[in-house]
Amino acid sequence: MCDQDHFEKDGQEFERLGRVTRKQFGIMLGAGMAMMLPRVANAVTVTESDVNVTTPDGSADCYFAHPASGTAPGVLMWPDIFGLRPAFRQMGKRLAESGYSVLVVNPFYRTRKAPTADAGTATPIQQLMPLAQALNETTQMTDAKAFVAWLDGQPSVAKDRKVGTQGYCMGGPIAFRTAAAVPDRIGAVGSFHGGGLVTDKPNSPHLQAATSKAQFLIAIAANDDAKSPNDKTVLKETFAKANLAAEIEVYTDAAHGWCPPDSRVYNEPQAEKAWSRLLVLYGKALA
Repeated sequence: MCDQDHFEKDGQEFERLGRVTRKQFGIMLGAGMAMMLPRVANAVTVTESDVNVTTPDGSADCYFAHPASGTAPGVLMWPDIFGLRPAFRQMGKRLAESGYSVLVVNPFYRTRKAPTADAGTATPIQQLMPLAQALNETTQMTDAKAFVAWLDGQPSVAKDRKVGTQGYCMGGPIAFRTAAAVPDRIGAVGSFHGGGLVTDKPNSPHLQAATSKAQFLIAIAANDDAKSPNDKTVLKETFAKANLAAEIEVYTDAAHGWCPPDSRVYNEPQAEKAWSRLLVLYGKALA
């Protein structure tokens, strides 16, 4: 799960490097703005819309982007604790421009509609913890089934190809559980600075993911690895034992939260590396 100390220390480092002043960054995040992601080479034209997905617990407000013509593999994107916001819409659209039908969800729809972080990524983590703590294994797997079923009902989604799922921070373990909840449909899972992938509980996300049929990409922040250095070993051993392909790497120059472009520790070179590895994974597993 997200760690307030991580965010504060990393924000100080971001400012020290001279990328932006604290005042500038606070204004930018408070306005919900995001740094622009690099353009997609040979981007396809996409259609984007706000949609509502019916689940057993209500109606989830989501963002959906897909190629304007033809069909494409579906992808379910789980945001971090700051929720569905402009940065994740941008990430979803960019993936759609790469040839995927992408549903970016508001995981906190039971409590409130997006945006759920009033000041974007400048929102104190303590304010958001009640939202995250209201979710559990049951809600996550129930939602996963509903969202994948919704994707499969869209004309733009290729039914003869597997679905991908990716998660950031708290979205990492949810993506793991998505693979376990819908094992016959999920072909690929990406976790980026995922928090709580490995626990000592019998329902740990890594153990549940190992019951799936997916291929995995697990990108770990350097400071997360420093706090839990054994997690990468546990992940490697677990997936190897389950005969599941898994690329597991510690991104040595990246801090927790480095992938979303509105993060105060956004690291474009390392984020682009992770993004490129995701496209390789999807190119193999969702072909």
